[in-house]
Amino acid sequence: MIKAAYIREYSTYLLLERGLSGNSIKAYINDVNKLLQFLEPAGKLPAKATHQDLIDFITWLNELGMLPNSQARVISGLKSYFGFLCLEELVEDDPTTLLELPKISRKLPDVLSIVEIDQLLLAIDLSKPEGVRSKAIIEVLYGCGLRVSELISLRISDIHADASYILVEGKGSKQRIIPIGSVALKHLTIYLNEVRNKQKIKPGMENYVFLNKFGSTLSRISVFTMIKSLAEKASLQKSISPHTFRHSFATHLIEGGADLRAVQAMLGHVSITTTEIYTHLDREYLHSVIRSYHPRN
Repeated sequence: MIKAAYIREYSTYLLLERGLSGNSIKAYINDVNKLLQFLEPAGKLPAKATHQDLIDFITWLNELGMLPNSQARVISGLKSYFGFLCLEELVEDDPTTLLELPKISRKLPDVLSIVEIDQLLLAIDLSKPEGVRSKAIIEVLYGCGLRVSELISLRISDIHADASYILVEGKGSKQRIIPIGSVALKHLTIYLNEVRNKQKIKPGMENYVFLNKFGSTLSRISVFTMIKSLAEKASLQKSISPHTFRHSFATHLIEGGADLRAVQAMLGHVSITTTEIYTHLDREYLHSVIRSYHPRN
């Protein structure tokens, strides 16, 4: 049975046998599509999926920033789907039988809503140079999903504004290309032209993007402190850090319907089951994902 048939027959079952609404059917099908995306690199179809495959799939969703509540809903969707496959005698054993729901009480880093991100940005005093820098930092963290270490080591030569992408060196010195949206690029350009260009820069720091008032590179602590201060000023009732914007970046893209493989490539996550797929994702495709699914585009 080809992929399209898996989806078509299951949709019919949900409609006729279970009498679900259009929105519910769409949610169940999205869960199946996510699983298909995950299994594709290994050339597997759901009928051949093992219990370990499903555990690896849920782990993958967790690494991408999906919250426990959302993971639990996906698992429920998978249980329904494999129940259908068993009913149709397409699988002999249900691999979801021993699949446990995530502990909902398990605390993952908070994810900010779009409204909360706007609240945070409105708390910035743009009349001060450090305010212009803070806005650029937050827009880049949220717009590109960077780790704080990647942000503070970002170099001017890594910014390719004409092509709307940045080159980032992540964990293990692995480089990756990340599209940068129009909003993030706009505020990054404002900071470079109106603040950084007027600074006295310490020798050896000329190529680094984000500098402190002494003309040297920012520290992780300074970025963390700046974000904490803004959160208090904006009266956000969440514990946030620079990494919160990375989780928000991933979560908002996934919730918007973005391809999970593209999100994983932009985050720079590497796992045994997905490492080789990155070679199949070209720059223009990643740009299209950002343009279509990121809230600030």
